[in-house]
Amino acid sequence: MAVSTNGTDESADPVTLAVHGRTVAEYVVWPDVDPRYSPRPYLHPVRTLAGVPVTDTLPEDHRWHLGVSVTMQDVAGTNLWGGRTYVRDAGYTWRDDHGRITHDAWLDRGPAGFRQRLRWCDPTGATLLTEERVVAAGAVPGRSDAWCLDIAYELSAGADREISLGSPATNGRPGGAGYGGFFWRLAPGSPFAFTSAADGEDAVNGSTEPWVAVNGEGSAGEPYSVIFTGLSPGDHWFVRTGIYPGVCVALAFEEPLSVPAGQTVRRRHRVLVVDGRSTRDGVVSTLASFG
Repeated sequence: MAVSTNGTDESADPVTLAVHGRTVAEYVVWPDVDPRYSPRPYLHPVRTLAGVPVTDTLPEDHRWHLGVSVTMQDVAGTNLWGGRTYVRDAGYTWRDDHGRITHDAWLDRGPAGFRQRLRWCDPTGATLLTEERVVAAGAVPGRSDAWCLDIAYELSAGADREISLGSPATNGRPGGAGYGGFFWRLAPGSPFAFTSAADGEDAVNGSTEPWVAVNGEGSAGEPYSVIFTGLSPGDHWFVRTGIYPGVCVALAFEEPLSVPAGQTVRRRHRVLVVDGRSTRDGVVSTLASFG
């Protein structure tokens, strides 16, 4: 990545990412969305090298799903996921608890990626967490039909307060609804999800396999696959392919995750975006090329 000239470009224009000279993703820095959707920077559209969109944003079924983003439904009581909040013994409820994740500064920026500082804020605008995010797009060795999105983020709590990260599951919802973390809302359709040992949503959701792959089709029937990696100890895959298509590296799938005062939680994910369908053997072979 090339460093920007002043490190503080506040442009409202989307940031574009390119691989082999082709734009493969746009990053919306200042989203113009309803405050109830918990505004936050997000990637959309993300495309294959052949130009097939593999993300969705503001879908009718869940208007607060914004392409590819990092977000949680319960951040010390603030809803940064958007939509209704799951309340123990009451279910999903509209509450005035929505915060937002805001761009603070560019630390590094170039045509293939960027490094950014953000603030996770409560409804009053007070900072709950600071985040440093690195996003890069790159080629896949030996492949002309695939590229890799590399995203890393660090969430840091202030020196005077521990911050708890939770999910509907940790707040009492049954059925494996422990979503929240790095979330990818897939393009419309009914994709098929699999891991090295399991097939389909029911078997894959909640698993801790090293990778999850999804085979889908574009609006004109163009096959594509998206391969997700980067699960850390304690994380689980949250996967939906029925009521809506999406994949999340869930940070609080079973238990809340604490960010102690003055400390940092770190995650890194590599996501391969591929033209054509992937097989298990193909996924293993492609991932091996990264070492």
